[in-house]
Amino acid sequence: MNIDEALKDAMAIEGAIGVAVADHESGMSLGFLGGGQQLDLEIAAAANTEVVRAKIRALAALSIDDVIEDVLITLGTQYHLIRPLTRGHGSLFLYLALDRSRANLALARHGLKRIEAALDI
Repeated sequence: MNIDEALKDAMAIEGAIGVAVADHESGMSLGFLGGGQQLDLEIAAAANTEVVRAKIRALAALSIDDVIEDVLITLGTQYHLIRPLTRGHGSLFLYLALDRSRANLALARHGLKRIEAALDI
């Protein structure tokens, strides 16, 4: 599955507002879908590179030898899921924003895991 297919699959997740694939080292987005006036995905993906970097630094400072499976940020009306890609994708991550009233968080996490497994960059 390429990036465009992955973005389309992620947007099919119930409650999806928008999705992006970004690089936490450069802050650049490799692609995004959805968003709009409700959410500027290019800015959101770039801003969330700082979240990923901070968590990586925290793991190193704590000498925790593990990988980040995902990061969840809960807002009053939205869930934001960040899933670093671990299968040889270097510094890339999936970023998915969900409408909290329509989303099933467990199914969304499962969907991102499935997309990551199929993604070929």
